[in-house]
Amino acid sequence: MSTTTPDTSPTFVNGDVAFWFREGGIPARRPALPGDLDVDVALVGGGYTSLWTAYYLKQAAPDLRIAVLEKEFAGFGASGRNGGWLSSEPPGQMHRYAKAHGRESAIAMQREMFSSVDEVIRVAAEEGIDADIQKDGLLHVATNAAQQRRLRERLPALRAEGWGEDDLVELDADQLAERVRVARARYAQWSPHCARIQPAKLVRGLADVVERMGVAIYEGTEVTEIRPREAVTPHGTVRATYVIRALEGFTAGLRGHRRSWLPMNSSMIVTEPLPASAWEEIGWRGAELIGDEANSYCYIQRTTDGRIAIGGRGIPYMFGSHVDQRGETRTATQLQLQAILRQHFPATEGVAIDHTWSGVLGVPRDWCATVHLDEKTGLGWAGGYVGHGVTTTNLAGRTLRDLILRQETDLTRLPWVGRKVRGWEPEPLRWLGVRSLYVAYRAADRHENSGLERTSVIARVANVISGR
Repeated sequence: MSTTTPDTSPTFVNGDVAFWFREGGIPARRPALPGDLDVDVALVGGGYTSLWTAYYLKQAAPDLRIAVLEKEFAGFGASGRNGGWLSSEPPGQMHRYAKAHGRESAIAMQREMFSSVDEVIRVAAEEGIDADIQKDGLLHVATNAAQQRRLRERLPALRAEGWGEDDLVELDADQLAERVRVARARYAQWSPHCARIQPAKLVRGLADVVERMGVAIYEGTEVTEIRPREAVTPHGTVRATYVIRALEGFTAGLRGHRRSWLPMNSSMIVTEPLPASAWEEIGWRGAELIGDEANSYCYIQRTTDGRIAIGGRGIPYMFGSHVDQRGETRTATQLQLQAILRQHFPATEGVAIDHTWSGVLGVPRDWCATVHLDEKTGLGWAGGYVGHGVTTTNLAGRTLRDLILRQETDLTRLPWVGRKVRGWEPEPLRWLGVRSLYVAYRAADRHENSGLERTSVIARVANVISGR
């Protein structure tokens, strides 16, 4: 009697950049750089930072010659793979910005983050970019006593950093359930300053807009070295008055920048469309974004076509700052994200996963994003957004515009401009440290779920070591 082994191969897509490109398909590449080129501004990287910078520069100075240089295609990196949170949460530790530049400067930056959410929405509407944008706010949800205490204890500091009573609203379990039913939820905080977006639609739409404005986008063009007023590629050298590095998590692959920003890996899964009965049980009728308050936290959105997309840290870092270009997600990470999904929304039991993918975000050693421009060398950069880049890239683009045009404005006085950050430790210390920290965070979550009343000592020590 013969037996056959059942087919256990996954039926969902793994990698292929991201689910967000399923609807429109992976875009055909624009032509590569044809040879040596002279421009006013060369932007290295084809994501949100470069595109927003090009957009605002062209609006302010239409005669500027601007080139975007991208190894793959516009939106290939974090701009096309993120969780779709157009959020006002700052790209770093506000107490560090305040310590260096004063409390009012940090508050000014937070206010700019609030307004940047609406600025992205305004531009998308004005330019006809349909990115499934819906502004229903953001929920941070506590599902155990330690998480609830952590959220409440953080509130006074947030109030001091510019989050007023209307900017951050406390919700008890019943009030939260009126918006969405998260299993075991006991407390939440809601901010109106966040919108759901479809990341790939936004980046593709923005690329099309700046191209129509006269910006040259060269795809399939890897920048191998950045020198004062030069960006070197296999196709030729671009000479520019200003060369702006905007590679975020891919910065470590550039010569001389192995330790500048750590490429932190983040993974996502998205379900098939949920049946009406599941949505009825969950009660999630709006488009609020949801984050839990675990130490190894997750981020969640309800897509416009009725799916749930959820992301979190799986294997957070690869030795030597290696980056998986294909965006594939390991089985253990897929299972981990599925478990979190079922834990928060039991109604998704039996709902199939349709796509999984991974990407990298840039993390500076002090977890604080920076914008910089050196007039002497013509070199500049923006990034290290620590996972909050969808909105922050817009603020960075407007700030770089003012710096490049040599205009002293409120934006150029924000505390992240010109901030100096030391590099990450060399290997193997970098790998050992990051991997150990996330083992610690997961252990802390297990302890907190077992009934701890306050943040686990393990997590508190890990936060000090990591610099978070």
